[in-house]
Amino acid sequence: MHQSQIDQLRDAPIETPMMIIGGQPVLAISGKTLPVISPIDGQEIAQIPDAGTGDVDLAVAAARRSFEGAIWAGLAPAARKSVLLKWADLIEVNALELAVLGVRDNGTEISMAYKAEPFSAIGTIRYYAEAIDKVYGEVAPTGPDTLGMILREPVGVVAAIVPWNFPMMIAAWKIAPALASGNSVVVKPSEMASLTVMRMVALALEAGLPDGVLNVVTGTGAVAGQALARSMDVDALAFTGSGGVGRQLMEYAAQSNLKRVFLELGGKSPHIVFDDCADLDKAATAVVNGIFRNAGQVCIAGSRLIVQRSIHDVFVKKITKLAAKMRVGDPLNMTTQVGALNSELHMQRVLDVITGAHSIETGGERIHADTGGFYIAPTIISGVTEDDLLFKEEIFGPILTVTAFDDEADAIRLANNTELGLAAGVWTDNLSRAHRMVAAVRAGVVHVNTFGGADNTVPLGGYKQSGNGQDKSLLAIDKFTNRKTVWIKL
Repeated sequence: MHQSQIDQLRDAPIETPMMIIGGQPVLAISGKTLPVISPIDGQEIAQIPDAGTGDVDLAVAAARRSFEGAIWAGLAPAARKSVLLKWADLIEVNALELAVLGVRDNGTEISMAYKAEPFSAIGTIRYYAEAIDKVYGEVAPTGPDTLGMILREPVGVVAAIVPWNFPMMIAAWKIAPALASGNSVVVKPSEMASLTVMRMVALALEAGLPDGVLNVVTGTGAVAGQALARSMDVDALAFTGSGGVGRQLMEYAAQSNLKRVFLELGGKSPHIVFDDCADLDKAATAVVNGIFRNAGQVCIAGSRLIVQRSIHDVFVKKITKLAAKMRVGDPLNMTTQVGALNSELHMQRVLDVITGAHSIETGGERIHADTGGFYIAPTIISGVTEDDLLFKEEIFGPILTVTAFDDEADAIRLANNTELGLAAGVWTDNLSRAHRMVAAVRAGVVHVNTFGGADNTVPLGGYKQSGNGQDKSLLAIDKFTNRKTVWIKL
């Protein structure tokens, strides 16, 4: 990846984005569209179809036909594996184009997006492609006159609703295991960032995925998302997004066919630094990157620094110095470390949270307003107590709160004093303490002396109100399969 290649793509014309239903590119039945506003400069770069309930019904029906016709589920595992591997290869061929398109759509800095979007999706698709012929059923330990077997079968039609911060990566987390299990899928990307997922689905068809097996509809969550969740013909729904929307989806499932619903929701991840951490500089770099990359718009972002009082002042000076030096701006510049917020509305919400905050160590304001883009300086707010809303509520922006603790018990209490439990980080050179903290912190992912970077071999799932079910790892296949017991009298 070179800057000259990026610059050639940054203003490339975007072909009319089309939904894909039953293998065919289509516009919305109504003809309505939604504008695509680039957070880089606030300019419209495209329009996407604004799907209605009728469009969603057509997509679900196409998925159902493909599933009942067994044109995908009925293929030999090796044949399905071959198609998914070819799909991953095509994404790799088009990786830079996809990365730049995604940055134009959602504002993630290209240095992060290139790896976290196309290449993460590639790795995920290849992982589940290789798993296709390695997931077995079971034979039960019965008496000699009985044969008991446990078979795995695809659930049928899967709906996937994915967010705008990492649309390709998170779409792959849901689509790849669903397809590997033999299901048919309808994916709805966020209306705030749909372009790369639409292109990704088109490449799947080019790779040989049969018509109707993977469909994409675009539009608002209130209409298209609700229609998927209320559909009587969707068997499972996987969602990443806010807690409020997650609750609504569960209600819609209850009001319809009781489809299984898997939710990966918000996070308010504590980043805990003890005074026995031998390398405070390394910890400081990890803390800063753990909240400010992608402008804090990361579900596992370490948004709460909980630091031992004995090193509080020294450590806050370290992270403040690092944050103040971070290069914020044009996300299509390879030297940029912090990109744009996804939309003007979201930027304003984050700024409203900052307003009135005390003890701002650095940042706290909009920058580069002259570009028309949506940028906020990395912001560190110290003196935050556990009673402050800043301490408990997910902001999803470039804001790090700092809270001091006295001892291990105090750190555990502060870390767990939230309704969310997606991730956490712990920095200590005391092995026993590290194990105690892993056991005590109520989070689905606990990092020790690092933050972020877990791959497909391990699951991602939340505790408490951060959701249910797991993305990634072989455990994700469980979401999209039914277990059937076979009991044979011999």
